[in-house]
Amino acid sequence: MATFRITEMTCGHCASAIARAVASVDKDARLEISIRDKLVRVSSTASSSELVAAIADAGYTAEAADTVQVPAPARAGGCCCGSRKAAQGDRATRRERSGGACC
Repeated sequence: MATFRITEMTCGHCASAIARAVASVDKDARLEISIRDKLVRVSSTASSSELVAAIADAGYTAEAADTVQVPAPARAGGCCCGSRKAAQGDRATRRERSGGACC
């Protein structure tokens, strides 16, 4: 299983785009995605370099993270969705608890 750190992955949209990119190389690949930790673990017959290239084609930088340490909790905020603003109240609270994912 290959593990990649993808620092630009901030929300569910990002995770979906990365999953589609991996599927374009190996439709049977199995993924474990942690948006909060910005990690993607891939079990695939494709090589790591093929996976990195596919993820790069989707607009993300995948860094090999074979020896992964548990990162500090992610800050709320910052998303690839551009200027989308969270609604007042509970939605903003959910975003903070989820590590910044707004989608």
